[in-house]
Amino acid sequence: MTVAPPRVLADLRSDTVTTPTPEMREAMAQAPVGDDVYGEDPTVNALQSELARLAGFEAGLFMPSGTMTNQVAIALHTRRGEEVICAEGSHIYEWELGMMATFSGVVPRFVPAPLGVPDPEAVRLAVRHSVHQSPTGLISLENTHNKAGGTVLPLEVLAAIRGMADEEGLPLHLDGARVFNAAAALDVPLSEITRHFDTVSICLSKGLGAPVGSVLLGSAAAMKQAHRYRKMMGGGMRQAGVLAAAALVAVRDGPARLKEDHRRTRRLAEALLDAGYSVNMAAVQTNIIYVTLPDAAAQVARWAEAGVLASALGPDSVRFVLHHQVGDEALEDAIRVLTA
Repeated sequence: MTVAPPRVLADLRSDTVTTPTPEMREAMAQAPVGDDVYGEDPTVNALQSELARLAGFEAGLFMPSGTMTNQVAIALHTRRGEEVICAEGSHIYEWELGMMATFSGVVPRFVPAPLGVPDPEAVRLAVRHSVHQSPTGLISLENTHNKAGGTVLPLEVLAAIRGMADEEGLPLHLDGARVFNAAAALDVPLSEITRHFDTVSICLSKGLGAPVGSVLLGSAAAMKQAHRYRKMMGGGMRQAGVLAAAALVAVRDGPARLKEDHRRTRRLAEALLDAGYSVNMAAVQTNIIYVTLPDAAAQVARWAEAGVLASALGPDSVRFVLHHQVGDEALEDAIRVLTA
């Protein structure tokens, strides 16, 4: 006799698990398309232009993933043998499988980042000038900082690091996989964050809820070169407008929902804290919660049997991520399971 799997009450593993909305599916079905490798897909071009306008850039380039947009940006800005300054725990190092070394021939130089926020002076001190050391080629920041708990970089920190980068003659890249979450948390337009950077990577399949894709933003000249690197990485898609159409809906509808995701995240974090779990509430700033508990994988497996999915990201670390397809009712169901 086959036993049916438990009904999923809430999937809190990531904000990447959302499925396309009816509006997205309709847009995908109706999307005008062309060959994007030739730059001829009108829906892809519309998506690139829309995000460039919102973020204050000349141009954008649609790619399958945030890893690809980040790594293309690193290739744009660096030469082999250089270093990339980044905050401890940065996605470009932790979860992009050594691609900065494999593709661009560069290595990371880490700076401490309490709550995901590097001190501008620590970034300055990480810049290398000696002929006996690898030169610095790029500074990369992450906003929000995933591994720190979805934390937000203050605007004054961005401005200070931008000023330092200008003094040092270094480019500045933003891994903005969840930068719309950061803008929502700060209650500022997206461009107030992105204006400090030479290139910005924005993921569309996280908080915004699109099924696939990220966009790299920068100057028109940089995006022309990025097109070549995208092709080298195998990211040249053809009639990609069927994906870009859903992403356009996500860009237009998704940002307005993010503050509700953040509210629900705070509600869950407080419930977990009240139940005796170890939660750093200072890190609960957007839609991510990390909980410290022993034997994380076994606990996650028990919760899954009761219908609540989470991610064990270490022997004693569990991550919960809220998104627009976990509403208030599903959240309360999850809290009952998690705090039982």
